[in-house]
Amino acid sequence: MSFAPLAQLTLHLRELEETGLRRFRRTTETPCQPHTVVDGEKLLAFNSNDYLGLAAHPLVVEALREGASLYGAGSGASHLISGHSQAHERLEEMLAMMISPFIPSVRALSLSTGYMANLAVLSALSGMAKDDITFFSDELNHASLIDGIRLTRAPYKVYRHADMEHLSQTLAACASAAKVVVTDGVFSMDGDIAPLPVLLKLCEQHGAWLLVDDAHGFGVLGNRGAGVLEHFNLRSEQLIYMGTLGKAAGVSGAFIAAHEHVIEWMVQRSRPYIYTTASAPALAHALLTSLRILRSDEGCRRRSHLHSLIHQLSSAPVPNAWKRMVSTTAIQPIVIGSNQAVLQASHDLISQGIWISAIRSPTVPVNTARLRITLSAAHTSTDVDRLVQALAPVVLA
Repeated sequence: MSFAPLAQLTLHLRELEETGLRRFRRTTETPCQPHTVVDGEKLLAFNSNDYLGLAAHPLVVEALREGASLYGAGSGASHLISGHSQAHERLEEMLAMMISPFIPSVRALSLSTGYMANLAVLSALSGMAKDDITFFSDELNHASLIDGIRLTRAPYKVYRHADMEHLSQTLAACASAAKVVVTDGVFSMDGDIAPLPVLLKLCEQHGAWLLVDDAHGFGVLGNRGAGVLEHFNLRSEQLIYMGTLGKAAGVSGAFIAAHEHVIEWMVQRSRPYIYTTASAPALAHALLTSLRILRSDEGCRRRSHLHSLIHQLSSAPVPNAWKRMVSTTAIQPIVIGSNQAVLQASHDLISQGIWISAIRSPTVPVNTARLRITLSAAHTSTDVDRLVQALAPVVLA
């Protein structure tokens, strides 16, 4: 191989392979559901974020078909050119209505992905402060928040995970005119919930925004699925909320909900929003049905069933060699340690027909590789029993 940069890339890939860090895709052949076919093999999956089992819900699937017949396959342009459809407008109105008890004068803005939503709101906040801004980020925040903060090129401080004393001291020492505290609502790899009441109190004391990425809480937490803000019954104009629509909502996309002036500023100045083709209107149309289910009595029953499964799994014994993360959410991680050990555990489970992804660094800290078990309302109690039984021989291997 004569081209030196390509040869160097080959060496890097070999290093990833040798250290157990190379990632591989598996191809599913069925809808997103617990009992699925993967690369021709029937498996029981515990690694989807489809927390309420809405991704294959017949009414949502039918709404997607209807949306395609009404609006076609694509939007054709960005929202500010010609891509903002009636379906997008109705979706944003419904989302704003859901979050209105928690943020005064709220407005919602839909975006194509959660990653894009975080880049969009962080860049907009940075521009609004005219370079006199500091971000404060929990050390376990999602990659999209970390990358979004870095891309603003603004100063930032990382506080120890959920350490409110550390954050309080850091905020007090900051002289910036604008401050933004940034946190996951439910931390995606640990499953714990951010101490939002204390975070909001600190933000109010220090005149800071509180940006909450609730990708794994929206639809799951709260009596009607409005996420961590409903879970804690918070209300403040200093809250900025990001929720995703491809996890518990079962379809695709994300949204920012905040005071109407924040959203209007994003429309005017957020490059990730302005310069991106709008998502397909059919997706927005399907989400209208998904959100109605999510907020209905059926949605309440699905959340109740999910919480019973969480209790069932979290009550099952875990061997001393493994560490169960403390979590009351649908994310139930078990830390195994080394990359090779977690890969072997995942492989052994596959041989028993159970699919759980092995999570390694840099997604989680070195030597905390884990099985990230995620539960769905589409699982049954029998499914969870099968998982618990499958884990035992893996431990002995």
